[in-house]
Formats: sequence, C-alpha cells, structure tokens
Amino acid sequence: MDRTCVLTALVAIAAAGCTATSTGTTAGPAVAPPMRVGCLEVIDRARRPFEGGYRPVLGVIAAPPTYLPQVVRSAEPHWPYWRKAGMVIRASAVPIDVRVPAKWRDRAAITWGNGRPPVSAIRFTPCPSPPGVWNAYAGGFLLKARSACVPLVFEVGGRSHVVRFGVGVRC
Repeated sequence: MDRTCVLTALVAIAAAGCTATSTGTTAGPAVAPPMRVGCLEVIDRARRPFEGGYRPVLGVIAAPPTYLPQVVRSAEPHWPYWRKAGMVIRASAVPIDVRVPAKWRDRAAITWGNGRPPVSAIRFTPCPSPPGVWNAYAGGFLLKARSACVPLVFEVGGRSHVVRFGVGVRC
C-alpha cells in the first residue's frame, strides 16, 4: 500500500473517532458489529431441530432449551463460567442476528462457530442447503457468575424476539 493510501486511511479513522467523541452524547462506547458466523462453521445438518427441548424462534431458529444445567469453569479470562449449547438455524437466504442486550453485556457473552471468541452479538450468514435441512453450530454461553437467567434478542428480517435461558438456574 502506498504512503498516500495509508495517510488517507489514518485520516479517515481519526475523523471517525473525532466525530464519535465530539458529539457530547452519553450513549457510551460504540457497539462493535456482530461477529459473522459463516457456512463453513456448520458442524452438522439437523432434520429434526426441536429434539432435546430446543425451542422454535421466529420460524427459522431452534434455540437451546429453557434450562441449561451443568455450568463448568471456562478457560476465558474475563468469563469464568461456560455452558455449551448448540444453535440450529434453518437454511435460508436471510441473515439471523443474535445479541446480548446492552444491560447484560457485563454479565454474559455468547459464541457460536468453530473456536470463536466470546462476543455480545453474532450474525449467522445465509447458508442455503437442501430443503428441510437445518444447520447446527457449536457454541454456547459465557458468564461472570456461575448461573444467570440470560436474555438473548433474536432478529430475522425486521422481526425480533427475546428468549430467556436459565444457565445453571431455572428461571
């Protein structure tokens, strides 16, 4: 990359930072875009996605059960507790967003995909598959405390729905 391109990029980054901080708002830090989880991270194809207590959400998501026992210690330094819980998404042409509400981001994080870091928001990119197939993703919940009633916001095509998960506790 030539020097002019580098300088232009640095000026753009600096200007964006100044704009964001000079508005005087108290909205807090900028929210990072959702981590993208792509088709290469599908670990299995499910034909019966609602077995084992999985719940339908917005017609295209099979969310983990209401109660998730057996929370274990995590290797993540900022998130000492972990509960594995896969996510199952119907193959489609629309992205699906899952996020931890702002008031919960200091207490819970999520991760789905292969070896992905804990984040507050995930976007499952569209993954076309044969009809009737659902894509399964490894992942789960990370917590500051050993248990919590964690809400997640699911968004698909302009519709949203909050689903609660009892991680280590019944809610």
